[in-house]
Amino acid sequence: MNDDDILFEQKGALGAITLNRPRALNALTLPKVERMDRALRAWASDKTVGVVTVEGSGGRAFCAGGDVRALAEVGKNGASAFLDAFFGQEYRLNRLIKTYPKPYVALLGGITMGGGVGISIHGRFPVATEATLIAMPETGIGMFPDVGGTYFLPRCPGATGVYLALTGARIGAADAFALGLCTHHIPLSALEAVKEALAALDADAGADGVKAVLDGFHRDPGEAPLAPRRAAIARCFGQPTLEDILAALASEAAIGDRAWAEETRAGLLAKSPFATRVTFEQLRRGATLDFDGCMALEYRMAPRIARHPDFIEGVRALLVDKDNQPRWSAKAFAEVDDAAVGALFAPRADGELEFRDP
Repeated sequence: MNDDDILFEQKGALGAITLNRPRALNALTLPKVERMDRALRAWASDKTVGVVTVEGSGGRAFCAGGDVRALAEVGKNGASAFLDAFFGQEYRLNRLIKTYPKPYVALLGGITMGGGVGISIHGRFPVATEATLIAMPETGIGMFPDVGGTYFLPRCPGATGVYLALTGARIGAADAFALGLCTHHIPLSALEAVKEALAALDADAGADGVKAVLDGFHRDPGEAPLAPRRAAIARCFGQPTLEDILAALASEAAIGDRAWAEETRAGLLAKSPFATRVTFEQLRRGATLDFDGCMALEYRMAPRIARHPDFIEGVRALLVDKDNQPRWSAKAFAEVDDAAVGALFAPRADGELEFRDP
């Protein structure tokens, strides 16, 4: 990694982080995660820094996630030590952002997926723009929605989190705001002015001072596209089993929005049955855990699933060869081995994830 893959700058009371790997859609790497963690910890105790922003460069993406191609290659080679290090450090960073003692403002000026969601929505002020596109598409590559998805997805209203997790559906600013995933909607053209205003604050202005600045730039994002389907999503994705979800979608196709229901059902059936079963169980457990418990659970799961054939095959089919013809280890939910799913959630013999406060 080049030193300029992630940039740090202090302007007045503002500590500004820029993810600067635009050709890779600002994807996260282990060195980038480690440097971001160190900077945040240093600013947490720096009395001259009152607020932190994070944004992506290049105009297309905030952050499209982790470098899953590299992770799949590592998983194929069985390098468990690297997988432990990457996921452990990433999840500690997610937790640091969740518990950060100073206002943390994520400016989502583009694609925000996977790991990009983990370094944005857990902060105090995730800010959407007209270019924001949020998704957790992991089941499509044989993975599960991690980086805190275990916590925030089950808590989205009306089973929308289950819908987003299982389908990988993409949402924009209006839906992100409506679902509580973002606190503000601010035009891209105003972001530089927002940073200038934040930099001009007193270092002790706190969350109220930062909120006042963001409120001043906030604009109504308009009607949320998912709003007309929220009732159908609740009916279909609020079911107790995956099989019931499929049945509910079939019924919805007969009595409701046929095109949406059929497309959604077909999309579910095309994804990794193993990863989909894992994700459904993940969300069921996450609904009853606190944030730290969710991150600890993900640390059990992620290094294991990264070595699973479906993850390696999903990355090959969708991101490397791009033939979009993944050959999953199971052809249907019923063929997935319950013991293999349960093994991902088992306690780690070598120790669970530990956290360090700022």
